[in-house]
Amino acid sequence: MTTAFDPIDLSGLRLANRIAMAPMTRSRATADALPTALTAEYYTQRASAGLIVTEGIQPSVVGQGYPNTPGLHTAEHIAAWRAVTDAVHAAGGRIFAQLMHTGRIGHPDLLPDGLVNVAPSAVAAIGQVYTHEGPKDFVTPRELTDEEIQATIADFAAAARNAVEAGFDGVELHGANGYLIHQFLAPNSNQRSDGWGGSVAGRIRFAMEAVKAVAEAVGPERTALRLSPGNPFNSIEEPEPEPTYTALVDALDPLGLAYLHVVEVTPEAREVTTVLRKRFSGVFILSPATEGPTGPESLALVEDGTTDVIAYGQLFLANPDLPARLRAGGPFNAPDQSTFYGGGAEGYTDYPTL
Repeated sequence: MTTAFDPIDLSGLRLANRIAMAPMTRSRATADALPTALTAEYYTQRASAGLIVTEGIQPSVVGQGYPNTPGLHTAEHIAAWRAVTDAVHAAGGRIFAQLMHTGRIGHPDLLPDGLVNVAPSAVAAIGQVYTHEGPKDFVTPRELTDEEIQATIADFAAAARNAVEAGFDGVELHGANGYLIHQFLAPNSNQRSDGWGGSVAGRIRFAMEAVKAVAEAVGPERTALRLSPGNPFNSIEEPEPEPTYTALVDALDPLGLAYLHVVEVTPEAREVTTVLRKRFSGVFILSPATEGPTGPESLALVEDGTTDVIAYGQLFLANPDLPARLRAGGPFNAPDQSTFYGGGAEGYTDYPTL
């Protein structure tokens, strides 16, 4: 029987186990979107994960949606991330960069030079985002032109090349949680009637073109995609997600990607997860729907074949040596949400290890 503690081949990259560290926004980069020495310490402490997927990294200036998130679109970004990847690799870890363009999620106050948030359609999300001046309502984004869509796809490819130059083992495109790729997939945020919207084929086109561009830039074996079918986060409405996502995965499967990462938000989402798992022939990573932080009981999802790799989020924040604790059956430090964001190290790198 395969267990979560067995190694797995990820398109030629050997992972020591099947326990992944899920991507989680940290908001601890500098004002210039640079990761710091604290970032390197944080990821290096968690290098016993079979695979680390970083916090969301914006592929362009306009792709930023939260304060103090890191980028990968300048030479300075590349150099700063190289210090992180070198440290993780020296500790025996594997690390993918998650490329996240937030689209309509954000605020112009977080963007320089008079830039405004962009999206498939000029439809505002409901809610607020935290800025340096406090919470502010989401604004109505500017609809991307066809030329700008092509430029955004090129930004993803350029950021992927920068990631490889920075020493990352690969990249995961963030197509989940209501951000730009997800906004193209969802009918309520994508109200276009041109070739980038309308039908299922139109709505999956941006995701497909972005994945293809990245795969051409750095190789499909270094390219992955994260999806969250039916996830209502950030004002997304997908009442019948299965046709969209089966069409997308059917189109993705022949590319030979490193993996597909699926996020569940409710137990009912398992039905779509099972369908996508059967249709995708590569490595499958699952962030399962659980009551509270994903715990040791989810290891069984590898054993019963529901997934190849299981992703842990909050529990990895509180337990840098999580694979060892899972193997030992605990004990587990309890996640403290008050420490999840901000500039300090408390609750970030100073949790005790076994």
